[in-house]
Amino acid sequence: MAQTSIEWTELTWNPVTGCTKISTGCKFCYAEVMSKRLKAMGVTKYKDGFKKVRIHEDALGIPYTWKKSKVVFVNSMSDLFHKDVPLEFIQRVFQVMRDNGQHVFQILTKRADRLAEISDHLTWPHNVWMGVSVEDEKVTERIDLLRLCGARVKFLSCEPLIGPLPTLNLIGVDWVIVGGESGHNPRPMDPQWVLKIQEQCQQLNVPFFFKQWGGKNKKKAGRELNGKIYDEMPEVELQKQV
Repeated sequence: MAQTSIEWTELTWNPVTGCTKISTGCKFCYAEVMSKRLKAMGVTKYKDGFKKVRIHEDALGIPYTWKKSKVVFVNSMSDLFHKDVPLEFIQRVFQVMRDNGQHVFQILTKRADRLAEISDHLTWPHNVWMGVSVEDEKVTERIDLLRLCGARVKFLSCEPLIGPLPTLNLIGVDWVIVGGESGHNPRPMDPQWVLKIQEQCQQLNVPFFFKQWGGKNKKKAGRELNGKIYDEMPEVELQKQV
C-alpha cells in the first residue's frame, strides 16, 4: 500500500510490478521512471528493473489490513493483464478484492485484448472498476473490448491524451478521465481535444474527470478547465451494494 498524488484515487496497491511498452501512450511511462528511481534506492521490489514483470505473493495480504474504506488503484506500477502475469495469479488478486468489498478497486489496462479473453474466467466483484487507456484514435478498439468484461463500473483513462477523440462510443462507459502528459519532454494536448471529450460525456451523462493539463510544470499548469475543477466520479456508495 502507498499513498498517492493521483487525483482520482486514494491509495495504490501493486501485487505486480514491471511492464513492457505496447502503444504510443507508453512512450514516456511514469512507472518506468519511478521504477528506475526505486531500484536505485535499493527497494527490493524493483531490483529486477521495469522490463521484468514480477508477481508479489506477499502483497496479496495488504488489503486485509485496511480498517477504513479506501479507493485503490491496482497496479500503478504494472498492468495486471500483461501476458506474463499468470491467469491463476490474476484470479487470486480478484479473490482479494472480492474478500474486501468495503473498498473500491480501480484497475487500468492497455491490454484490453487479454482482458476480454479471460474475463469469463474471473468472478467480478461489485467493488471492482475496470478501465482501459485510450490515448488517441488508434486504440479506440480497447473500448469495445472493455464492454465485453464483467465489471459493473467501466471507465476510460484518456491520459496522456496525445490526439483528438471526436467520436467516442461511450455506450456502457461509466466514467471518463482526461489528462495531459507531463515530464521532461511532454507531447502537447490541444484544449479542443479535452472540450470535445467533455461535450460527449455531457451528452450521455457520463461523469467527467479532468486530471491535469500536464506539461513540464504540471502543478503550474493546474487542473482547471474553463475556470472549473471537474472531479466527477461514479457513485461509490451504489457500487458497495452487493
